[in-house]
Amino acid sequence: MLKNRCHYILLFLIIGLISLISCKQRPDKTPVIKGIYGNPTAFWDKGLKLNELGINAVFIHSGSVNHEIITRARSEGSKVFAEFATLNGKGYVNKHPEAWAINEKGEKVKPASWFMGVCPTEPNFRSYRFNLLRNLLQEYELDGVWMDYVHFHAQFEEPEPILPETCFCEHCVKTFSENSELKIPEGTVSERAEWILENHDLTWRDWRCKVILDWAVEIKSIINEIRPEALLGLYHCPWDDQEFDGANRRLLGLDYDLLKGTIDVFSPMVYHAKMGRKPDWVSENIDWLSKRLEIQKESYPKVWPIVQAYDDPRRINKQEFEMVLRHGLSGGSSGVMMFTSNAVAKDDGKIAVMKDVYTLDKQ
Repeated sequence: MLKNRCHYILLFLIIGLISLISCKQRPDKTPVIKGIYGNPTAFWDKGLKLNELGINAVFIHSGSVNHEIITRARSEGSKVFAEFATLNGKGYVNKHPEAWAINEKGEKVKPASWFMGVCPTEPNFRSYRFNLLRNLLQEYELDGVWMDYVHFHAQFEEPEPILPETCFCEHCVKTFSENSELKIPEGTVSERAEWILENHDLTWRDWRCKVILDWAVEIKSIINEIRPEALLGLYHCPWDDQEFDGANRRLLGLDYDLLKGTIDVFSPMVYHAKMGRKPDWVSENIDWLSKRLEIQKESYPKVWPIVQAYDDPRRINKQEFEMVLRHGLSGGSSGVMMFTSNAVAKDDGKIAVMKDVYTLDKQ
């Protein structure tokens, strides 16, 4: 147990050191980010250049990154950031069932809509993901890495989210017991889960948030080792502290007070139509998050939201797209991007809107 207490002491010492290093390395003249999410070839295939559209940042899935894209994007004035699918277990858990998240009934969780999570404490999965990150950073000179799917298994990109209780696998329960210095009674998975939730619910929620924090700290450490100038961003659920009975922290494991010491840029996924919200919700959410994080314009962390351009579950016309894009640059935001580049590139009206918004300096 002493070993596990030392682990958490070391974890918070590392967080403090990373925060100090980040503050020294981060410039205070970061330009307003006017980004796209997705492969920029969607625009290049139409004979368009990123700088002519006002774009200065490309956010692209790590599996789609290549040297040609980086070289051309940089030649057109854009930074290049890679999305890193951190806790997405799709495909992996089928080959490695020991990494399958387990619910409070002792059952393997089912895919939450289209998303399949993973047990975030499974040692082999952690090694697998960290090795992928190291290879990515060693191969490509990126301006930053954006963690995605950084939460316990759930689906929040729906009007009615899917929010199971996880993870009660043997490894999670054992690790929780050791870290929290609690002796958990023997029994079935469901019996042990019931005992934890009835007797030590708050301790359980706190521990889960530290599990998520540990992922951020480890990834930040790898970035600092290989690409110390690169930023660490986080695509995350945009709920406030009260929504769905505090599910952001209670079930997803996202604790802003813990994460803001490690994350350079928070990117709330404010997909208004997908989540059954009105366009104005985008600016309301950003205003709330900026105050929650106590954002200062000339320092980190920063807020660069990702807004919806794609037509799901309904059509997003150019007027609505312009609204959410401008809302994305409101409040404490110092950047914005849209999901996805393909959704904009195939619509001349949306291209014109993006160019209009991006070529005007934010006051």
